[in-house]
Amino acid sequence: MSDLRSLEIFYWAAQLKSFSRTAERLNTTQPAVSQRISALEAEFGTRLFDRGAKAISLTPKGQVLVDFAERFLRLRGEMVEAMATPSAIRGTLRLGVSESIARLWLNQFLQQAHQIYPNVVIDLTIDITPIMRDQLRRGELDLAFFLGPVTEPQFCNVPLCTLPLVFAAAPDLVLEHEEPLSIEAVRKFPIITYPKTTSPYPLLRELLSSPNEPAPRIFGNSSLTTIIRMTRDRIGLSVIPRAVIEKEIAEGLIRTVLTAFDIPPHVFTATYPMAMSGGLAGPLADLAQKISHEALPDNIPATDI
Repeated sequence: MSDLRSLEIFYWAAQLKSFSRTAERLNTTQPAVSQRISALEAEFGTRLFDRGAKAISLTPKGQVLVDFAERFLRLRGEMVEAMATPSAIRGTLRLGVSESIARLWLNQFLQQAHQIYPNVVIDLTIDITPIMRDQLRRGELDLAFFLGPVTEPQFCNVPLCTLPLVFAAAPDLVLEHEEPLSIEAVRKFPIITYPKTTSPYPLLRELLSSPNEPAPRIFGNSSLTTIIRMTRDRIGLSVIPRAVIEKEIAEGLIRTVLTAFDIPPHVFTATYPMAMSGGLAGPLADLAQKISHEALPDNIPATDI
């Protein structure tokens, strides 16, 4: 009879499409992964993977088994959650977080998570959403707080917060036009915002482009601290969540600029693989939602995702 460890190794090999990455993910060796997969294939009398030169892929029978493996893993996690006290749970959870969330309520989350799960180590990464999405898909993260949702069916999304985006400027930046600024007036300024692979860069580029005008000057930057610094130094207008610059607004270092058009808000989710839903990822995603709602009561998503 297949043991749970073999099914876990098989599941992650199916997700990561690599025996070596599966070994790294599960803190084992590649020969041990190959041995477990071969034992499963011998037990069921069928190939579970087609082994290519650069990658592996599931056979039709392998696809059937991966659904069962995911259900077993979720059930095991639910059992641990139901039976074990939080202080008895041990391990490491790899968490990815967007810088916006890091600036707003990450410290509160880490403090409460440590109080509830004192023997769980949270391995923290701060990065941009596209990179963290890829890391989730490759099994390099267990949970991420970022721009969501992820629509693939193998992921769970827990709504966290909706952050309206605003145009911001140094108080003494000369606008030359009365507010609200039109698209034409905004186009005259360099725009400072998130990297080109992240919202709202693509939308701004489309919105501000004109066939009869030079390409808009949009400076993408992955660091919120740098975006805020460039805004204060009058480099141009920034497009940024208002929530992350409330302190600068209150101190008179930055002001918001009214425009005749709106930019869609940033919607953040706590996202994790379905197979992790019965483990730590699910409860920690729910904790993140609770803390986000307490920290940002005016930014709670209107509906669940």
